[in-house]
Amino acid sequence: MSSQLSSTRQRLIQAALELFTAQGVIATTTRQIAEKAQVNEVTLFRHFGNKHGLLLAVLEESAAFKNLGESLVRRATPPGNVYQALKDYASDSLNALERVPEFVRSVVGEADQYPTENRRALGRGFTEANRYVAQYLGSIIEQGQLNTYLPAEKLASLLNGMILGYAVIEFTSEFHELWEGRDDFLENLVELFLHGAMSHPEESATENLFTREVADLPAGLVQEILRQARKLGSQDYALAYVLFSTGLSVTEAVNLQRLHQICDNQGHFLQITTPGCVRQVPVNQWILGTRYGSYTNNPLTKWLKSRKDNQPAMFINAVGKPISESDLWEHWQKWTEGKLTPQGKPPEIAQAQHTWCVEMLMRGMSLDDLSILTGCDRIQLQPYARRAREKAALEQATRLDQKSG
Repeated sequence: MSSQLSSTRQRLIQAALELFTAQGVIATTTRQIAEKAQVNEVTLFRHFGNKHGLLLAVLEESAAFKNLGESLVRRATPPGNVYQALKDYASDSLNALERVPEFVRSVVGEADQYPTENRRALGRGFTEANRYVAQYLGSIIEQGQLNTYLPAEKLASLLNGMILGYAVIEFTSEFHELWEGRDDFLENLVELFLHGAMSHPEESATENLFTREVADLPAGLVQEILRQARKLGSQDYALAYVLFSTGLSVTEAVNLQRLHQICDNQGHFLQITTPGCVRQVPVNQWILGTRYGSYTNNPLTKWLKSRKDNQPAMFINAVGKPISESDLWEHWQKWTEGKLTPQGKPPEIAQAQHTWCVEMLMRGMSLDDLSILTGCDRIQLQPYARRAREKAALEQATRLDQKSG
């Protein structure tokens, strides 16, 4: 008898879930639920009291809601690839919400009519789902060795809140211009979390480039990185070449457009359009004693000449969209895999900029001129001046030692 009661209860919960998700809570009657579950309406009232009691059971007992956070996290990409893991989780969450638009509309529009117990059940459901997501974000943060500005629990709350907010806006309004579409929302959501709430240690180093110790890379290691980039394709080679020949930051590199290139036999330059720091930078033929072509024939010009697409961005991802900072980090990791600096650490992308600044000073550029090219003042550039003097002293000591022999 107990088993039969349990079966009846589960049929009613499943029938209610299907009808609530298909047509909303208010539009669903207890008669419809009873008919779908193949029981009489009195049986429904005996088990749940009324429709809101049945809704409470759906929220508390239905596997679709009880295990939502856990199932979404389980389907997401393993956290090794931070960008893809976040995007997959957000996309799967939207897929789940898009399967039940009427239920979402009901929850948003009718929640004030629900008893307190139902609203508490909703709150508990959100909290439980958030707990799984927080654990997942925690593993992403740990494995990606990311710096975060908020604890994982808060990040999970914000992430889920934005995803739910997107769904509510999409399900309840038309013709808004808040984003271009689903993909645009997902892309910007992930970028916001990667660069607003989280950051790679290397990214933090880039942001604090002029306040931390300078760590330029030796010529041999730079040559190895460029050789590896060349093996991976013409765009990889051009990207690595731009970083080491111009001293641009990650943000400046990914924002480059084809029209930002100025090139002739007399010189090769890039127009930088960063707000507050509009300037031109030279694209050097020589990098630490090795020549990489000419002003009109080098890894960057070859890459741009090979392009058959109409995308205005200078660098693109696998699907032909402008490259993101996350994409560039992944390229850098491929170029530097298995390589170590003299300090025994993997090379950081910010060190390409360090290397360029020190090399410019070693070639004889003044701090005032370097300030013009980088957009930084003399005080910010002092660490580079000290490092350049240190290298000059080492070179002089080596020359003196050779003369002594």
